Amino acid sequence: MAVELEFTSKPRLISNVSDAWIMIKRSSTHILRNRDQLLGTFFQPIMFLVLFATVFGGAISKALPAGVSYLNFLMAGIIVQTIAFGSTTTAIAICNDLQKGIVDRFRSLPMNNLAVLTGHVISDLLRNLISMVVMVVTGLIIGFRPHADFLGWLAIIGLVLLFTLAFSWLSAIVGVYAKSVEAVQWLTFVIIFPLTFASSAFVPTDSMNHVLKTFAVNQPITQIVEAVRALILGTPLHNHGYLAVIWCLGIMAVSIPISSILFARRASN
Repeated sequence: MAVELEFTSKPRLISNVSDAWIMIKRSSTHILRNRDQLLGTFFQPIMFLVLFATVFGGAISKALPAGVSYLNFLMAGIIVQTIAFGSTTTAIAICNDLQKGIVDRFRSLPMNNLAVLTGHVISDLLRNLISMVVMVVTGLIIGFRPHADFLGWLAIIGLVLLFTLAFSWLSAIVGVYAKSVEAVQWLTFVIIFPLTFASSAFVPTDSMNHVLKTFAVNQPITQIVEAVRALILGTPLHNHGYLAVIWCLGIMAVSIPISSILFARRASN
């Protein structure tokens, strides 16, 4: 019997991938069936894009280089901001799983604990891609005119997906650590709000005072925004491209093991 089990059992790697795929389908199905999430995915980026473009466009456009409209400048910042705040959904979903006891049921099954986190993080890619498409279409309707070619758009999508993974794994730590959904909401707000608004997402960093500018140009959101913006406007990337990738990979290198360890400890309690 022992020999038979040895031959019929799946290799560990294949089993882990299969577990993760099942959790990805589960989380993606929840997103598609949850009307509240879908409405937020569609209307939140539209609201931010239209409001920022119409309210701040007239004042900030004077500080931009000649020939660059504020809407073209703004698009990269709105995309990155929406993804950053959208990562809160990952943290909330993980926190809900831990609170509602579904993780206890998963523990009774021969599955990899990391699959639960992976499912929520990867399914976040689907939601953010939908948001990005909605924003670009809305921007085109109200006057957004990108200069990126086909390869440029592929690079933009790649950076957006990498940034989504990085911040979703960072949010996973909050989702595991927080004891309630309310705690998740204020913790993610405290982390994401200063990073997005104290960056080049909405205004050029040259208009900031020295202290704020020093912080803004040396944090990940600015590097991601500047890389996506350069690709959209068709301007040189300079060092923003590789710095954006380094920041994202660094965040994942720290966040994945920490969230996995915390999740294993929380699930075993």
